[in-house]
Amino acid sequence: MRFLLKLLSYPYRLIISIRHWMFDCGLLKSEKFAVPVICVGNISVGGTGKTPTAEMIMRYMMPRYNVALLSRGYGRRTKGYMEVECNSSYRDVGDEPLQIKLKFPDALVVVCEKRAEAIRRIEREHPEVNLIIMDDGFQHRYVEARINVVVMDYTRPFYKDDFLPCGTLRDRVDSLYRAHYFIVTKCSEAMSPLEQRLWRKELQKVAYQKVYFTRMVPTEAMPVTASATERLRAGDEVIAMSGIGNPKVFVAGVRERYKVVDALNFADHHVYSVADIKRMVELLEKYPSARLLTTEKDAVKLRRSRRVPDSVRERLFFQPVKVEFMEGSDDDFLGTLKSDIEGRVHVGDTPTTF
Repeated sequence: MRFLLKLLSYPYRLIISIRHWMFDCGLLKSEKFAVPVICVGNISVGGTGKTPTAEMIMRYMMPRYNVALLSRGYGRRTKGYMEVECNSSYRDVGDEPLQIKLKFPDALVVVCEKRAEAIRRIEREHPEVNLIIMDDGFQHRYVEARINVVVMDYTRPFYKDDFLPCGTLRDRVDSLYRAHYFIVTKCSEAMSPLEQRLWRKELQKVAYQKVYFTRMVPTEAMPVTASATERLRAGDEVIAMSGIGNPKVFVAGVRERYKVVDALNFADHHVYSVADIKRMVELLEKYPSARLLTTEKDAVKLRRSRRVPDSVRERLFFQPVKVEFMEGSDDDFLGTLKSDIEGRVHVGDTPTTF
């Protein structure tokens, strides 16, 4: 089976290689913009921690800039340019953009599959915006970002990975020369200096590139709706439920704090069906002392769903997470990033080859 998947990965690799060659030769054009663009991306599918990283950057930059967040809006049923509102449906704008808008209601959040077109419209209709954070745009080379922040998953080392569908890589490893910053997420607390040196050796191909290591730290669980009657406390029984790209870290974090009696795992960007809701009801009946604990992204999809009965709403919580830098390097990352935006530090001339 793996041999067959390996064979199927070669056409994908070829298409990606041809596309990069067309950009490098100028057959396809990358567009620069007057407003600074920070791209937060990756080279693999699902679950690397892009959204918490983008949120962390937004939280730091918003007191200093008029920030807009631009996303493709993966999984939405609409097309074209849309500005996300707090009362938007996740089906129309995507679950992650809506999550960000709910967290930063004063920020402009836009979804559009044609990112260059969206930036031109933001510049025209929102001249007050002086910084754009582009979520998941590293492969979208039609936009030449001023700064590329590439997020890597510690639990799935890219240097041991393979192209889709054999592995999780969706881009060539040698495209990493375009990155200015690497953030390795979901690191183990026991990560050794030797491991960090290995990651740096694999990642740093150009002198100006910097590597940072972070953990996803769970914060206090919150009720999804106002119907919840009690707080969720450490040691309580929970049913861990998620529809994210890589649920291992979420489940591990839940197990550290609560007693997990059962689990429901769905695919990334899962749309909850009547059958899924029925399964939730059955599990809560089976474990009368337990609460459902899900991710923040899943909570966005369930908070206003008419399918969810009160018996579930009363026991439905979500687990927010925050990005925590190892060795207190957050000031170095965010301070240097701000200097790069303002042009005080040279971020490097992007080479055409290694």
